[in-house]
Amino acid sequence: MKKLHLFIAVLFVINLIGCNEQNKKDSVVDNFKYRTEKFADLAILRYQVPGFNDLSLKEKKLVYYLYQAALSGRDMIYDQNYKYNLTVRKTLEAIVNSYSGERSGNDWDNFMVYTKRVWFSNGIHHHYSNKKFFPEISKEFFSSLIDNSDSKLLPLTNGESVSNFSKRITKIIFNPKVAPEMVTFDSNVDVIKNSAVNFYEGVTQKEVENYYKKIIDKKDPHPISYGLNSKMMKVNGKIVEKPWKVGGMYSQAIEKIVFWLEKAAGVAENDLQKNTILKLAEYYKTGDLKVFDEYNKLWVKDTESRVDAVNGFIEVYNDPLGYRGYYESVVSIKDMDATKRIKAIGDNAQWFEDNSPIADRYKKKEVKGISAKVITVVVESGGTSPSTPIGINLPNAPWIRKEFGSKSVNLGNIVYSYNKAGSKESLKEFAYSLEEVDLAIKYGALTS
Repeated sequence: MKKLHLFIAVLFVINLIGCNEQNKKDSVVDNFKYRTEKFADLAILRYQVPGFNDLSLKEKKLVYYLYQAALSGRDMIYDQNYKYNLTVRKTLEAIVNSYSGERSGNDWDNFMVYTKRVWFSNGIHHHYSNKKFFPEISKEFFSSLIDNSDSKLLPLTNGESVSNFSKRITKIIFNPKVAPEMVTFDSNVDVIKNSAVNFYEGVTQKEVENYYKKIIDKKDPHPISYGLNSKMMKVNGKIVEKPWKVGGMYSQAIEKIVFWLEKAAGVAENDLQKNTILKLAEYYKTGDLKVFDEYNKLWVKDTESRVDAVNGFIEVYNDPLGYRGYYESVVSIKDMDATKRIKAIGDNAQWFEDNSPIADRYKKKEVKGISAKVITVVVESGGTSPSTPIGINLPNAPWIRKEFGSKSVNLGNIVYSYNKAGSKESLKEFAYSLEEVDLAIKYGALTS
């Protein structure tokens, strides 16, 4: 039996409220359709953004600018996951947009399932298993799709014919020996050479390990996140790090991010938020990881703003050696009512630490800066989309968390959608009574 994974569609739905006096406040639509379609081992889950209409015009502008900044980095995650993912995606989209043949039948349906899987996984590897997946169509049918699509939309290289391109892209998509696994953690092989992820090129695992052994100072109490925002490669026999910044790798996308961040800073809610956003823009311009640390310290301090955003190269799960971060962004607004509930827990963090069932030597004498809140997601991009987390706890740097604290957030409307779309059969199977089932259905989202 296939394991079913739910994912949140990138497009969000803003609840449009009628002019009825009692409906002036933004709310959740009861008859909203949360689950829309299923294919392969996936299901599409939609979500609403209650509270958006309650924002001021200035706050809505801020959300919009941060929204645009988030989407500006979309192509980076494809390229980071595998160097030919963008070529594959653009080919599939050229077919979807211009194929002149019959758009029905098993072959076409199977092609569309594959296309949706690539959109979902940000590439040709499964989002969870990291294994390459394949279209359930013949190479001949795929070739006919290309031949009957607009060649101007295909990602041809300079002087490349459609025929030669078709052979090249067919090998990338259909050959099981080409990029079989995005990330491998098999200790019996060279994890760099055997991972398709586009973080390294022309280097071995041993070379990477030796490189960082030489430059990392283990005695540094405030180390930068080495390698977080760069691709490592060999140039003329020398190992170099090519940074992801303005003027470096991904410059075109990052320039757009910086443009929208600077627009957002102009309508910030307060000076701290403005300085935080500008510091993030500075980091993208310079690629300086010390500036990224400065940004994180400012971001952690900002607990009062209604609108917030995560944007950057952050999580390192896709690097087999745990250095390089993939692009991700989450733009959100604070759920004021739910935050009051979770804040009560955060305010008593020291009590929970003191009374936790662990040895006293592991308990913190002074719990610092745990900022807990519930947010309503407006948009996600990169590694957080379409497969979304339900919670975020950042920043990742241990020394910043220790000295300045962290933000722990629950993605309220995402959790709500999961609960509304989830199967009730297992609940009925394991609940003690029908009354318990009814209570779980009624209050499940509130207690998640």
